[in-house]
Amino acid sequence: MKFTNGYWLDPEGMTVVRARQIRSVMTNEDLSTITVFAPTQKIETRGDTLNTPEFTVTYSALADGVISVRIERMRSFATARPLPPIHLDPSYRGIIHEESDAVELVAGELSVRIPRFGSWDVRFNSRGNLVTASQERAVAHASTADGRWTIEQLSMTPGERIYGLGERFGAFTKNGQSIDIWNEDGGTTSEQAYKNVAFYMSSRGYGVYVRDSADVSFEVASEMVTRTQFSVSGDSLEYLIIDGPTPKDVLRRYTALTGRPPKVPAWSYGLWLTTSFTTSYDEETVTSFVDGMTQRGLPLSVFHFDCFWMREFHWCDFIWDPCTFPDPEGMLKRLKEKGLKICVWINPYIAQRSYLFDEGAQAGYLVKRTDGGVWQTDLWQSGMALVDFTNPEAVEWYQNKLRALLDMGVDCFKTDFGERIPVTGIQYFDGSCPLGMHNHYTYLYNKTVFELLREVRGEGEAVLFARSSTAGGQTFPVHWGGDCMSTQASMGETLRGGMSLAMSGFGYWSHDIGGFEGTPDPGVFKRWLAFGLLGSHSRLHGSNSVRVPWAFDEEAVDVTRFFTSLKMQLMPYIGQAAREVQEEGIPIMRPMILEFPEDLGTRDIDTQYMLGSSLLVAPVFSSTGDVDVYLPQGEWTSLIDEKTARSGWKHEVHDFFSLPLYVRKNTVLPWGKETQRPDYDWADGVTLRCFALEDGYASRVVIPSADAGVGVSDAVFDVELNDDVLEVKTDSTRAWAVEIDGERYEYQAGTSYAQIMRTGGDE
Repeated sequence: MKFTNGYWLDPEGMTVVRARQIRSVMTNEDLSTITVFAPTQKIETRGDTLNTPEFTVTYSALADGVISVRIERMRSFATARPLPPIHLDPSYRGIIHEESDAVELVAGELSVRIPRFGSWDVRFNSRGNLVTASQERAVAHASTADGRWTIEQLSMTPGERIYGLGERFGAFTKNGQSIDIWNEDGGTTSEQAYKNVAFYMSSRGYGVYVRDSADVSFEVASEMVTRTQFSVSGDSLEYLIIDGPTPKDVLRRYTALTGRPPKVPAWSYGLWLTTSFTTSYDEETVTSFVDGMTQRGLPLSVFHFDCFWMREFHWCDFIWDPCTFPDPEGMLKRLKEKGLKICVWINPYIAQRSYLFDEGAQAGYLVKRTDGGVWQTDLWQSGMALVDFTNPEAVEWYQNKLRALLDMGVDCFKTDFGERIPVTGIQYFDGSCPLGMHNHYTYLYNKTVFELLREVRGEGEAVLFARSSTAGGQTFPVHWGGDCMSTQASMGETLRGGMSLAMSGFGYWSHDIGGFEGTPDPGVFKRWLAFGLLGSHSRLHGSNSVRVPWAFDEEAVDVTRFFTSLKMQLMPYIGQAAREVQEEGIPIMRPMILEFPEDLGTRDIDTQYMLGSSLLVAPVFSSTGDVDVYLPQGEWTSLIDEKTARSGWKHEVHDFFSLPLYVRKNTVLPWGKETQRPDYDWADGVTLRCFALEDGYASRVVIPSADAGVGVSDAVFDVELNDDVLEVKTDSTRAWAVEIDGERYEYQAGTSYAQIMRTGGDE
């Protein structure tokens, strides 16, 4: 939202006041806070204090590398809004340095320096260097006859880039964009987003998290081209400055505050296949899909039933359509005997024809109008209402309906929707601000479902397929990219959305292989298969047409088999990347800038990504197979044909069984055995594939347990290369192998040490 008419004028009908002077500064060492009082004009005489608004700005040290800023105008206009929790050590204290002309609050290597008097000029420093500043005209308040807003602007330097702000499908670099943090069901071709997160990251090595669930609006080098501006409705604004120095460090700190994605079950990394949305299907159709995959040697892990597993106009009542599925329990048993997990579609909306409507209305479990009646709309389902997740009894009621499905054999849920949440004329059970609940609703919705799954299935076995989200929602994985078109252009926008989400603290991500709307031509489908299977989670899904590979051509079957098998063998490596998600908040899919922040060539790349720390993936977005790929400094090896390449931009042409998939130098890639399932013992029979190791190389390769059996544990391999001698020490009790310089060396179970001469031979 914009609050200026050019630099000098205010918009017509709007009154804008700005912090002009630092008049008074108070410190509190016990709380490690600094409070600044800033009038909106320079005070030169006592008379100047009359009729002059004043800002109260409080700086607090929350943790090493994290400083909170709270701006207040009139407190009676400040509205408490629901927020996801942040995890803090209440005993933490920063350090306050008091000087004659300034005060400084220090939190680890991050500090904020505030003049005692003079013009508004507050500077944030890290390791002795300026990272950003709140300068003249930055802190402001605007009002009209219809609303009030609090505003902050943080300085940007030439060449600085801004990333994140949720799953956004436009340009990956956010400079020049106006972005509203407001969840909408707008598809992937629009500026709207399903997953809005009021957090951004700068290429200068810091992040900013605006702690507000309502309509946060960002102007990123747009309204004022040298600053990032953010505003919220009302008279208070709180944001956190989060230190780096690297983008990964920023994510580590941010996810330590807002929560890290937990472990998800190993089976969820396999291929998911769905009925698609509006296609006609019954048990015979479903069985034909599943058996067709098996007959063609296509690994399949999960089968998903989309909306019409329930009766039309009854969404959601969680009752199988008896005409289509007369024996749901028997069907689920038969599918699970084929080794599959089962997912079903749900949402948080209750149609009027659902028996749950009257049940929920009578118990007070549905969101109400301000006059006490149940809020309803016809958008999506006839007369639908919303479950009120601020009511603990409504949460339990909703969970119990889902529990019956889990007892029947369902393993997980696709938690669709959660974006179409009204903000006027409604009230919540706990009195939550409706404006704040618009985005926060999805947090409560997915939390309700995920916690049930964790309770019933156990820690590490809970997984969703969620479309909407907001800050903190990364703790309820997995998320998929929403409704995309079946085109090459939509592949590109989908990737941009996933990369922006990755820069917003989300560790796992997926999308509809082949696109959702429309039917892809065989070429698009086959290119999308390579893209979709080189990610954390992979799903075949469409709207009014099926996505079984043989619906396109026989080559599509072979391409599916090739890339699904490739992913199965990459599972030990993907498991390593998933461990970083859980322990550090570093996503599996990584924009190039996240892995190579020192390489200026990576700053604006939005057509390729890193899968984990060592694999570079460049999807092919052309019908001809032409693709441009950028390789950062060093030697790279193609994982598919083992050809090597040096750094820089490369133009390549690939068939459907290939794409730029490069391994960076000094990589020991754990390579799994050939299998049809992702949830095998990843360390059993693993091959340590060595790529361009330099003399002096040393690392520890940890292969996490996939929980494939009782007593299965992580396997640790210590690998060193000195004077062309490779030494491997391990605590693994399983068989393993080493591949270096094209030679393969196998070791029996129980072998704990190996020494290999690079010139050939095994000692």
